[in-house]
Amino acid sequence: MLKISFKIAYPIILAGLFVIVAFIGFNYENLNLSFYIIFLLLTIYIFLFGFATGQQFSKPVKELLQKADNLSKGDLKSRFYLENKDELGELARVFNKIADDFEQSKNQNENMERAVDIKVKARTQALDETINALEQKVKNRTLELQRIGSELEKFKDQPKEEEILELKERIKDLKKELNGRKNKKEVVAEEDDTEE
Repeated sequence: MLKISFKIAYPIILAGLFVIVAFIGFNYENLNLSFYIIFLLLTIYIFLFGFATGQQFSKPVKELLQKADNLSKGDLKSRFYLENKDELGELARVFNKIADDFEQSKNQNENMERAVDIKVKARTQALDETINALEQKVKNRTLELQRIGSELEKFKDQPKEEEILELKERIKDLKKELNGRKNKKEVVAEEDDTEE
């Protein structure tokens, strides 16, 4: 920021030194000790006046830059108030308007994000409920399939229907054979009875 101060101070100092040199040029024949003292004091005054004027003009610009830096870092309350009616005052008003617009925009974005979050939560809640219901159905089906699987294991150990039919046929055959033997024994017993 010293650059602005120096840019303002240099022309003032140079103009003051030019005026002093011009006075010396007009009256260079009557130069005495008092003139050199006045010349020294006037030169010091011109330097001090130039730097003071540069500081006075650069101070609002420094403050404005600091406020702009704060605003760029996220300080939305950063404002710059200057009562001047010149260009710096106009710049301060424009800066404050930009800061206000930026703050409103950020507030609107935050409100919109909240609204979107609420809508997303509402929609995801319905999806969560659907997912939970589907998970419960899957658990129920899994339990049912496990139960059926265990029942099938029981039936696995039991004879199959074909085997049962085959065994029934065998039993019938055995009954016929047994009946046939019984009949033979009866026939043989009758023959023995008749022979006696």
